[in-house]
Amino acid sequence: MGLPGGWELVLIVAVLVLLFGATKLPQMARSLGQSARVFKAEARGMKEDEAAAKREKETASEPQQLTAGEPSAPVTATNAEEPQRNQNKN
Repeated sequence: MGLPGGWELVLIVAVLVLLFGATKLPQMARSLGQSARVFKAEARGMKEDEAAAKREKETASEPQQLTAGEPSAPVTATNAEEPQRNQNKN
């Protein structure tokens, strides 16, 4: 089943004019165009979000190497040190 031919298109347009009226058709076409633009923008945004998440995942999985002169990451308290800290605060 291919695309409709000349007479088929004329018949479809005639039925649309009879159903919706000549004044409503331009408004419907404009609304359909706006909806298509919004859909394309959302699809593009989702692709960009996926690409950003993929880049973030790749950079997070790579081990960070220190160069000479850079301080290492701060050391956090271990679980054994936590009760001692809490007792010192009281």
